[in-house]
Amino acid sequence: MSDWGDDELDEGGIEAHPVDVDVDGDATDDQPAPEPTLYYGSVDEFLREYLRNVYRRKIDGKTRVWAARWWEYDEAVIRIEALWRSWEHLRQDPSTGMSVWWRDHADHHMSVLMDPQGPFAAADATASENQCSKGQPLPYMPPPAGLFPDVRESADD
Repeated sequence: MSDWGDDELDEGGIEAHPVDVDVDGDATDDQPAPEPTLYYGSVDEFLREYLRNVYRRKIDGKTRVWAARWWEYDEAVIRIEALWRSWEHLRQDPSTGMSVWWRDHADHHMSVLMDPQGPFAAADATASENQCSKGQPLPYMPPPAGLFPDVRESADD
């Protein structure tokens, strides 16, 4: 029975199946819960593969700034790493995790990062490498090799 009082599935509807839930948070069957694995192995991979591609904004160097060499700005690295770590945590919440991530993390930090007085204020805002048109991924240049190692590899050791 659905919460909406309709016992029948619509064409293409999804049938719900009961799930055993341990309300204390302990693993059932005396098996420890598996540790969630990271989807992205580094802040660089997260920015390169995800964030710059989904958070597309026109970067004109006036109303919004960005630095393709983002790793040269300590505050930016810390904020982008916070975005990555919070994304990794909240992606595990299938209900509102991504909404919470966008509202409480991405929109907040990205507004600060793109502010003309923010962490990228010292970047050359007029350089073409630091600008992009509406709908394009955020500017990006790869950091020096080895600067952001894949933490999944060190976890396997």
